[in-house]
Amino acid sequence: MANFGGPTSFKRTLGLQRDRYSQYIGPTTDFEPSLINLSPFDPQDESLLARGTLRKVSENDTFLMLPDQTTLGYDHQTSDVDEIERLVSPHGRRLVDLYFEVVHPAFPILEKHVFMEKYEHSYREFSPELLASMYLLAINWWDYSEELSRSQRPDVPALERLMRSSLADAMFRPKLSTVQAGLLLSQRPEGDQWAPTAQLVAIAQELGLHLDCTHWKIPPWEKGLRKRLAWALYMQDRWGALVHGRPSHIFANNWIVQPLQPNDFPELEPDENNVEERQEAEKGRTLFMQMVYLTQILAEILDTFYTLQAMQNVTNAGPQGTHLVLSLAKPIQLKLKEWYAAVPTSIRMDSSFQAGTTATPARLSSVGYLHLAYFATEITLHRRIIRSLAADSQAIDPYVAHICRSAAKARLISAMDFVNRLTPPHLRSFWYFASKTNFALIGTFGSLLWATSPGREEAEWYRRRLGEYRWTLGVSSKPGEGPVLTEFAMGMLDISTGLLQRLPEKPQLSRSGSVPDIDVGRRSSILAMSMGNTWSSSSFASGAFDVSAAQSPGSESETSEEDFSTFAPTAGFASMGD
Repeated sequence: MANFGGPTSFKRTLGLQRDRYSQYIGPTTDFEPSLINLSPFDPQDESLLARGTLRKVSENDTFLMLPDQTTLGYDHQTSDVDEIERLVSPHGRRLVDLYFEVVHPAFPILEKHVFMEKYEHSYREFSPELLASMYLLAINWWDYSEELSRSQRPDVPALERLMRSSLADAMFRPKLSTVQAGLLLSQRPEGDQWAPTAQLVAIAQELGLHLDCTHWKIPPWEKGLRKRLAWALYMQDRWGALVHGRPSHIFANNWIVQPLQPNDFPELEPDENNVEERQEAEKGRTLFMQMVYLTQILAEILDTFYTLQAMQNVTNAGPQGTHLVLSLAKPIQLKLKEWYAAVPTSIRMDSSFQAGTTATPARLSSVGYLHLAYFATEITLHRRIIRSLAADSQAIDPYVAHICRSAAKARLISAMDFVNRLTPPHLRSFWYFASKTNFALIGTFGSLLWATSPGREEAEWYRRRLGEYRWTLGVSSKPGEGPVLTEFAMGMLDISTGLLQRLPEKPQLSRSGSVPDIDVGRRSSILAMSMGNTWSSSSFASGAFDVSAAQSPGSESETSEEDFSTFAPTAGFASMGD
């Protein structure tokens, strides 16, 4: 299609040519950048050399274009894609439609109109790994389609084997479709692994996805696709680092991708007048962009608290380690608060809790994965604070410790309540790959608070709430609710609560003794500081941190000994100073 005559979307494409692949020429390779400009370039900005064809896309960025036919596995690429199509026949087109209906709006890493232009021509226009990954992901919603539910499912293991072997071959001739296929494979419930993320990052760097393509000489649609793919890979790397507990592969000093803009996303075809479909596309665009912004905050948390150097810095601070953690946490918590306040109405959970009717069932809604990611980000921050408090319990003011624990408790209650309120249209929708672990992190956080509880009464409260949470997870994973999300979280919760049974028995604290006994004057001073701080009690009106609003049914009488819902986060950080 790169050389196809007439009007086509593939003229001048860089990363999706059918017969060639590209390699970014970096500043330290055996190609000297200052000599490249001496090469004679034709009107297509290409120059033929003995080693390959140079393709200049900007004044400073050049790629080497190489033929596919010399790479491993090229000779059976067509037979692979034929076999993939045979495995899903005659449902290939319906699976493509299902993919664009369920997955694409919430995870727009394909260019729909370009894909459909190729698909109408022939399924053979696609790399086998991309087509197979789309089919594999769409099959998760097989029963969601009335037409498909009456038919036998394809041979998924055979399809996956072909997909993985094709993806391995594609590493030798990487294209944008290789990154797309790898990202889609990672979104499968059982597809997330850490090592392939490193491969995807390496492939992306080979393709120049870490660069600013704003002024490149490539089609406008490819610029938008490159930016979306780059940020999707950034999210894959950062959330993968969180859920696997590994160092990130992407570094800020080698990342100059520009922020996403609305025009970086595909528009619906001009002749399509489906208002509902257009609204879903716009909603998906907003969802994706907000997830990118949230991921950047998560990246700051990981870099600030969870790198080896960052953890060593806290250790080296000795008795001042917790104060260091709290001082570093304050600005990040403000960013999280601002992010939450700025979430557009269209993707807030309250706007998506809409029941359908018998005639018009509620549309699937993927906004849940964004809000779950928000709670996981909050928990990742507070988890570090609670760990530090437990390690330096003798060096921290008891009241500051109490306030920080109250803030953490508020996050836990809100997160559990969020899970409790999910409806079938949420649970059956597309969920981002990190979601299954994010569900588990809520239980892990509750277990941490249980383990570090100062007294028996508080520990018992967390034990009961974790029992309620497990029941909610069990209800959410019942058959017929689409891709199973919560089984992993239940398994991890069982493991952590099982370990907690080995805890030494905690002391029984009186009601008054459970709140640190500090003098009234000093306590009033702390509260005055908190109310004068930018984290005023009115800032919690949005419900982001409101403990009282976060109570799930039946838990109203099980709040903490004293109600800190209006100022708990404020007071905890007010004591850090400005």
